[in-house]
Amino acid sequence: MDSPNTPRPLRADARRNRERVLAAAREAFAAEGISVPLDEIARRAGVGPGTVYRHFPTKEALFHAAILDNMERTIARARELSAAADPGSAFFEFLGGLLAESTVKRDLADAVGGNLSAQSGADAAHGQLSPEFVAPQKTLVALIGSLLHRAQDCGAVRPDLAVDDLMLVLKGAFMATAQAAGDEQRRRAFAVILDGLRAR
Repeated sequence: MDSPNTPRPLRADARRNRERVLAAAREAFAAEGISVPLDEIARRAGVGPGTVYRHFPTKEALFHAAILDNMERTIARARELSAAADPGSAFFEFLGGLLAESTVKRDLADAVGGNLSAQSGADAAHGQLSPEFVAPQKTLVALIGSLLHRAQDCGAVRPDLAVDDLMLVLKGAFMATAQAAGDEQRRRAFAVILDGLRAR
């Protein structure tokens, strides 16, 4: 029997509304940052402000939920590519997508590369991620490591690259490409970064 504190499953219509709010929030926060008012997110989602507040009582709660949603989607993509027949192509496809998304999802870039201490089991309070993000970040880093090792085993990626090295490269890439003058320069930077990971 469920305890009194166990959350009840959402009705289908409530679940759809929550997903619409999250989708609108992901786009709004990516484009304009956390300054977007909750009422504006409600308008973009096509729901009333009360619906937003029922699911997410504060903007911080919605922002955190949007980050977690982005991380879960990225984790799902990494899991899917972990079973690909061509590990080398899967590795570079995942990293290419991650780099491209990082230019419009600053929160995702921070979640992936912003707290290397958390992945080694250090106290999250000493890193940059809130505690709620530590577990999914560890899962994502582990999956990136699996993609890396499979790509190395098939000879597609340089063998001297460790997971910690790759995470540091990604962290630097997120920071650097955010300063790019435009999409063309960003694409060239991505190509240089990915080429440097290939086996010679």
